[in-house]
Amino acid sequence: MAGNTLTQRARSARKELTSRVRLGMSRVRAGFFQSVQITAAAVGAYFIAEALLGHHQPLFAATAAIVSLGYVRGGNHMRRILEVAIGCTLGIAVGDGLMYFLGRGPLQAIAVLLVSLLLARFLDNGTIFSTQMGLQAVLVVLLPPAIDGPFARSFDAVIGGLCALLIIALVPQDPRRQPKDEMIQLTREFSRVLREASEAIGHYDASRAWHALARARKTQPLLDAIESSLTTSKSLARVALTRRQALDDVRAYERALRGFDYSIRNARVLVRRIANVITTVHLRDEAIHSLHDVLLELSEAVDVLGLSLQAQSADARDAMRRRARIDLSSTASKLDPQAMGVRTYQGEALVMMIRSLTVDLLVLTGMENQAASKVLVTIHQELTEAMDVVDPDDTPHRKNS
Repeated sequence: MAGNTLTQRARSARKELTSRVRLGMSRVRAGFFQSVQITAAAVGAYFIAEALLGHHQPLFAATAAIVSLGYVRGGNHMRRILEVAIGCTLGIAVGDGLMYFLGRGPLQAIAVLLVSLLLARFLDNGTIFSTQMGLQAVLVVLLPPAIDGPFARSFDAVIGGLCALLIIALVPQDPRRQPKDEMIQLTREFSRVLREASEAIGHYDASRAWHALARARKTQPLLDAIESSLTTSKSLARVALTRRQALDDVRAYERALRGFDYSIRNARVLVRRIANVITTVHLRDEAIHSLHDVLLELSEAVDVLGLSLQAQSADARDAMRRRARIDLSSTASKLDPQAMGVRTYQGEALVMMIRSLTVDLLVLTGMENQAASKVLVTIHQELTEAMDVVDPDDTPHRKNS
């Protein structure tokens, strides 16, 4: 028994180690180009400050370049550069001013740090700004006076920020790559959710439906990550001189993200309702087959939308979106509860929710919401408005639902 336990633990540890190594290598591949950018900016800033300006050991030039570029996600590069440069300048000014009145020493350093941090919070709520201002103020008090003058470190910080700005302006990474990859991953997860929901209703298996709901909920961190990536990408696209044309694509991804966000929220509600319906009532076989088919068609349409994101040219993207629009329009023409064999209000509720989701997906193909709504088949018969209920005295009557 003990031997089996040790074997299981060893396998679990090996699996965990393998997973961490793969994740680490994935981060290395994703951040390789940015690492090269940071290295180039730091070395360039140090060289300019030392060789051209004659500063002695201008470490703050390299530090400012590294902090300005950083492995930023969800931030604005221009704001970071300004925070570093201005924070360093003000920190040194505050440190010099307080040192003139208080002198040097540990207690003076504490007072300088507190005052500089409070002043930084008063001026701006940026984390980097507060950190740089406090750090520079303390270093002015604790370190020997700079040989190159009191504000040499401030100039070094400005040089580091300018080198970082120059790197991302002239040698930028593609701002579209990360949000594009994450959007493709999102469409795959969304398609799996709809496919699992289709299988759940087809097999009338509530556990599959709950599993699909869990998968749908797990898309929220990915949605948040894409939103963060788009913020960074817009900042890069605005600054990068050679990537200005990418800004339109990034904005298109931003619009698509809003559409996917609406669709996935509707899908979560739909899948939860499917799980409840399977648990509480049994639909007719015809209704089950119809619901299974339309959900599968929606899943396939999402796959096509994912292919449109992978397309290299605008013409190819438009062709994929047209294909998805045709497929979704075909599905929309079937979403009539009566034609689908639905006879209960529970089934009708599912159909109405699928209609709403279909409209959201049609909008993702480039249609306006009003035009997408008109694609839906018109429902001519009245939907179920009442159901039998029982009073506490067991007297049945009709009640509007």
